[in-house]
Amino acid sequence: MSEFKKIIEERRSANNFEKGFKIPDEDFADIFGLLKLSPSCFNLQHAHYLVITDEEKKEKLRDAAFKQYKVHSASAVIIVLGDKLAYKNAEKIYSGMLSLGIMDNYEYNRTIEGINNLYESGGDEFLRTEAIRNASLSAMMFMLIAKDKGWDTCPMIGFNPEEVRQIFNIPEKYEIALLVTMGKENPAKRRMRGYRKPIGEYVSYNSL
Repeated sequence: MSEFKKIIEERRSANNFEKGFKIPDEDFADIFGLLKLSPSCFNLQHAHYLVITDEEKKEKLRDAAFKQYKVHSASAVIIVLGDKLAYKNAEKIYSGMLSLGIMDNYEYNRTIEGINNLYESGGDEFLRTEAIRNASLSAMMFMLIAKDKGWDTCPMIGFNPEEVRQIFNIPEKYEIALLVTMGKENPAKRRMRGYRKPIGEYVSYNSL
């Protein structure tokens, strides 16, 4: 069995964490060091991560998450944000390729113009869905890398986003995509993996 296959099969949403585990700063550094390689539309890197490890702040977050126990018992809670204005960083992101000669001025200008036209013509709803889409794509990669480092995770949408925004003074340019609880799952309270559809029920080729 390949290591990647093993990670896929062993990763699951952990609903019960063991208290008392501290995630080393080095583990976060390793995780985010790899995570920056995850894909995003036009390489705009919409995702931003707010890592909550302080117990007092975590309890405030728990209140905004309808008092779910896993927020309390987790070693960290990750607030995954999507930057609705990420496209405004395009010039900075692509300037290196221009300087290195990977892109010429025509390609550079055309790329920047295309990005700006797409995002500015799409309207607020497009900016919002793009932020959530790209942040969610990044969050899945985060959970896989965390599992590879020996940490269990659980993605969550059960929270009041406006309360979370107020507690942590999150600017309006960020869409709160989801929370991810992180820690060591309590093996004694591990749930059996739920039903998974057979391939034929969720995969179609060429037509529905």
